[in-house]
Amino acid sequence: MKLIIDTDPGIDDAMAIAYAHASPDIDLLGLTTVFGNTHVAQSSRNARYLLDLLGADLPVATGAALPYGSDTYQPSAYVHGDEGFGHFTDVPQIGSDHPLPAAEYLVEMARVHRGELSVCAIGPLTNIADAIRMDPGFLSNLAQLVIMGGAVFCPGNITKHAEANIYHDAQAAAEVLSSEGNMVLVGLDVTLQTLYRACDFEDLAQASKATGGFLQDISRFYLEFYQNVAGEDGCGLHDSTAVIACTHPHLFQMVETAVKVDVAGEALGATRAVDTGVKVRVCRDIDGQAVVDLFTGQVASLP
Repeated sequence: MKLIIDTDPGIDDAMAIAYAHASPDIDLLGLTTVFGNTHVAQSSRNARYLLDLLGADLPVATGAALPYGSDTYQPSAYVHGDEGFGHFTDVPQIGSDHPLPAAEYLVEMARVHRGELSVCAIGPLTNIADAIRMDPGFLSNLAQLVIMGGAVFCPGNITKHAEANIYHDAQAAAEVLSSEGNMVLVGLDVTLQTLYRACDFEDLAQASKATGGFLQDISRFYLEFYQNVAGEDGCGLHDSTAVIACTHPHLFQMVETAVKVDVAGEALGATRAVDTGVKVRVCRDIDGQAVVDLFTGQVASLP
């Protein structure tokens, strides 16, 4: 599968990118970056650093710096750390970005690989909405768009109503989820069933000294957040689960429904199943242990 990941690295984004690089089912073509867990310049720097660590010579196209309708954005540093990689804050600048902005790169790649390219969006959906605005045929050129976002059948995580990726640009999410295309929504309904514990990171680091060791190092901050805020002894494989849904849909139970995104008010960013509108496939249940085992098995094969 030809794949581009739209990302805001981010600790769980780093895990997802490592998985995509390791997976024999995925031909990772590049990354596009967006604000979210970090400012967009940090997202691009982190993406290039991670690709260098993985030995993956792939383009990184920088995208949206702000949500629609906003002139400022402040990341939630208490989740991923000041630089996006937990306690690792001295992240070097390696290489340079692709000359095209993210939305243009996505549109071009969708045309070049028409019907063959999947895009997995694991940050706010601003780049995807920009690509649709730029080319109304963008989604029809894709094989599929898989989105890590939403909480359709369960409470949110950034508010009681909303999941963070949708909340951070609800207007963009509303535009994307009301557009015609082959879309899968992988939200908290399933990703919270993929708990990854400190002992799992330790096993990963034993098997994969460089990549697994790096993921273990940056995970400590993330695990502290989950313990202190959610009372969990592990973190959800949110973004990795979305990447796995691209190639292993049989591990998920999906329902077809239209999804309405609240764009204002107390329920900003809420994702609601509604009777009318464009239908998307929403992941409602998952073989969580199979996803965890698949993630571990693939990433453990890396140096």
